[in-house]
Amino acid sequence: MELAFEKYEGLGNDFLVVDDPATRDRVDRALAARLCDRHRGVGGDGVLVVGGEPGRPSMRVFNADGSVPEMCGNGIRCVGLHLVRRGMARVSEPFAIDTDAGEHRVLVHDAGDAGQVEVWMRAPSLAPGDLPLRSDHRWVGEPIEVAGRLVRVTAVSMGNPHAVLFDEDAERAAIGPALEVDARFPERVNVGFAARTERGLELAVWERGVGWTMACGTGACAAAVAAVETGRAERGRPLAVHLPGGPLTIVVGAEGEPVRMTGPARRVFAGRVAI
Repeated sequence: MELAFEKYEGLGNDFLVVDDPATRDRVDRALAARLCDRHRGVGGDGVLVVGGEPGRPSMRVFNADGSVPEMCGNGIRCVGLHLVRRGMARVSEPFAIDTDAGEHRVLVHDAGDAGQVEVWMRAPSLAPGDLPLRSDHRWVGEPIEVAGRLVRVTAVSMGNPHAVLFDEDAERAAIGPALEVDARFPERVNVGFAARTERGLELAVWERGVGWTMACGTGACAAAVAAVETGRAERGRPLAVHLPGGPLTIVVGAEGEPVRMTGPARRVFAGRVAI
């Protein structure tokens, strides 16, 4: 049997999008890991399975290691563009996509093979139970020891868990993997290394289940929230977050409001692979 897919990328974060009803239910953790293998498979940071009912699409995410995260910010931009290209949603009209982290509203600004996509991400939370985080209080610049070094961590849930560190340039190669599997984060955690600059935020992300990534949409949102919480940025003002793959524009609203993320998505090619 063959699996039809389309390859998309957002700031270099690349995915296989699968929406064929005849085969999409066959995608599981093991198959996703094989497909994402860049040497023996198609290659990608993840597989995005598009399902749902007419007028109510859904997205399920598989990471490159076969794990299943709750949400993927770059991935949902790619799925939004895919749905518009396939005629399942309309350009310049907001529509909803269901995810394991809840409903997200999407607005595709361009209808071609590439374009800008705006996403109303879920409202962030710093409550330990929402990450989850084994702590009796919120972490905002919390001093902890990781890989033999004292660092300050702000923990943010964007429907998936994030730990954001500012100005921690040294030992990233050790801190990222160690903090991802720290026992205080029972479902592991994405680790963002951020720095405030004149042009916004500079951000590198060690992504749970992926490793160092070209871009992470939820990570950019979490870093912007952490910047607001630590006094490095203002609420309600667009903040440019520069990742290795390029910039995203993030707006952190009032407490309890969604975070808005705007950035590119691009269709790369379509293919079929034997499964």
